[in-house]
Amino acid sequence: MIIRPARRLGQVHEYYFSRKLSEIAQMNQQGAPVLNLGIGSPDLPPPPQVVDVLKRHSNDPHAHSYQSYRGLAELRAAFAKWYERHFEVALHPDREVLPLIGSKEGIMHLAMTWLEAGDEVLVPDPGYPAYAAASRLAGAKVRTYPLCASHGWLPDLDQLQRTDLSRVKLMWVNYPHMPTGAPATAELFAALVAFAKKHHVLLVNDNPYSFILNDRPLSILSVAGAKEVAVELNSLSKSHNMAGWRIGLLAGKAEYLSEVLRFKSNMDSGMFKPAQLAAVAALEAEDAWYEALNAEYRHRKAWAQRLLTALGCTFDTCQVGMFVWARVPARWPDAFAMSDDLLQRARLFLTPGGIFGQQGQAWIRVSLCNPPAVWREAMKRLERAGLITPATQADCPAPCLPKGQVH
Repeated sequence: MIIRPARRLGQVHEYYFSRKLSEIAQMNQQGAPVLNLGIGSPDLPPPPQVVDVLKRHSNDPHAHSYQSYRGLAELRAAFAKWYERHFEVALHPDREVLPLIGSKEGIMHLAMTWLEAGDEVLVPDPGYPAYAAASRLAGAKVRTYPLCASHGWLPDLDQLQRTDLSRVKLMWVNYPHMPTGAPATAELFAALVAFAKKHHVLLVNDNPYSFILNDRPLSILSVAGAKEVAVELNSLSKSHNMAGWRIGLLAGKAEYLSEVLRFKSNMDSGMFKPAQLAAVAALEAEDAWYEALNAEYRHRKAWAQRLLTALGCTFDTCQVGMFVWARVPARWPDAFAMSDDLLQRARLFLTPGGIFGQQGQAWIRVSLCNPPAVWREAMKRLERAGLITPATQADCPAPCLPKGQVH
């Protein structure tokens, strides 16, 4: 290469799933297609009115111009009503809601707005790799804090407080947690807010999984005084099956959001107007729509648990979100070995937990974003490859169909 890239890129690598999807694409060209049970890309449609709104407004000849960096007033108001209705959090739509082109964009914007060389940032292990990558690209030093099964995959704040936190400026948290499925609790959020106030740390809760197999959506902003030290990312990707639409938000105190907007407005422009109006329709979805979605996910979760049990994995049945996080059985040394073995022998991809940090080395993640026919085929492939037997399957209860559904 004649021109060398910036040194900052030396601190990050190509995203794991970007590389793995290229590998899977090559395997698909060479033989039997790979069944991808690893990536959380919803395969179900958004609420039916969403696409109708998109179509109707796309025919407006005035809908294709640049839009406000702050998003449509209608979308900000809809986000505020959604937070009031489901999280019992009051947000001023004009000052405390900032629509984003997906919440992953917000991770980068927050890092670039608040972090620089000399700052330290607390990143969960295991956790979403983008937290560490964005922090390093901003020049900050990443300090991981371990999450362990023995502690319910929650941060040990007492242990953290026994360390030097004087340079820590920001802490990434993510509850309901991905990849472990640990749910949020009011007690956890209150403890995190108290910790942040004591140590002058900006808390960022990434909250896209609140509606998936979770009976009680929670926001960190529901804690009294949280807006002084916390902001929250959210997204329609998982909650409304709109991952490709790239619609998210940052919620929090006006002063924090205005600083982020200073950076964001130099990096992108407003979202397509019909997509924003369609997002308004999505946010107005009735409770029955969420209930039907979760009935389908419960059925799929039973399939995932059946497959993992047949492989000898163990897991907590009380996880929330669209994944199942399971401990790798002793016949494989770690999750990477298990993932590679299943991929090569059964053309089946499961995500190795090690991509989320050292604490995930002995864990595997299965996504629920596939219909029952795919799970049945996955079981057949594992049996043909000799990875499971009819005897091991006999010990696994068959999944029950959601009421009124036939597969």
